[in-house]
Amino acid sequence: MDVAIGIDIGGTKISVGIVNRQGELLDRETFVVNHLLTAGDLFATLGSVVKQQIARARQHHKVIPVVLGVGSAGPIDRDVVSVSPLNISAWTDFPLRRNLVEISGLPVFGDGDAKALALAEGWLGAARGCDNFMAMVVSTGVGGGIVLNGKLLSGASGNAGHIGHIVVEPNGRRCVCGGRGCLEAEASGTAIQAITGRSSTQPTYETMQRTGRLVGQAAASVCNLLDLDLVVVGGGVALGFGAVFFSSAQQKMDELCQLDFSSKARIIPVQLGSEGGLVGAAAIGWRGINRQ
Repeated sequence: MDVAIGIDIGGTKISVGIVNRQGELLDRETFVVNHLLTAGDLFATLGSVVKQQIARARQHHKVIPVVLGVGSAGPIDRDVVSVSPLNISAWTDFPLRRNLVEISGLPVFGDGDAKALALAEGWLGAARGCDNFMAMVVSTGVGGGIVLNGKLLSGASGNAGHIGHIVVEPNGRRCVCGGRGCLEAEASGTAIQAITGRSSTQPTYETMQRTGRLVGQAAASVCNLLDLDLVVVGGGVALGFGAVFFSSAQQKMDELCQLDFSSKARIIPVQLGSEGGLVGAAAIGWRGINRQ
């Protein structure tokens, strides 16, 4: 049986897993990003885990890896020829694709991490059967992937969907992108800790409400702009904050989505949970080899 090796690159942790053509996650390994490492040393850690998962696929699961799919925090170049995740400073213009091809011997295809999540949730998750929706990751950073008329939006450079850099607080906090008041600068796990002095794993009720409202505000803008009626949200911050976050986000969307076509827009949790990133990365890989 053929399988894909999926890689989900976030600002805090990186996961590598084995996914079959039905979207089943057979195996996975996750490690914390050490921000003190050089670009080469961080990739050496990733490369070691990738090799281990390839070996487990062949030896333990008796399956054959045929492609490697990547979902990476951005910005990125198309097919992750290079990546510059804003929350991994060592990897600025890092040639990820070439390095992965060298250590794996597999064809490599990549896209943004939230775009990978959109593929996964549209394939097997909360957006299954929906042709127009947005997927969001609210975690260390904030990202998005948009499906319009059944197609994942790419954009001129492959970076469509960066909802984390919609301004939600004019003249707000300086963002890592260089702007001010971006959603990522106000509602990401990194921002929450900077603003409150508390980890996003120990939020106050007010913090959970505020974060939900800001995400709902940004999501409402996109729904009004693109005629969407569904937003699915994952990531450690959103899922960790749970019902308070989603209730606050929905209330804000109800307040701001007043057009006939957007008035019923919903914001709900992802269905695939922490597996979504790896399943989506694998979907990117399957899509890539199907195009060849």
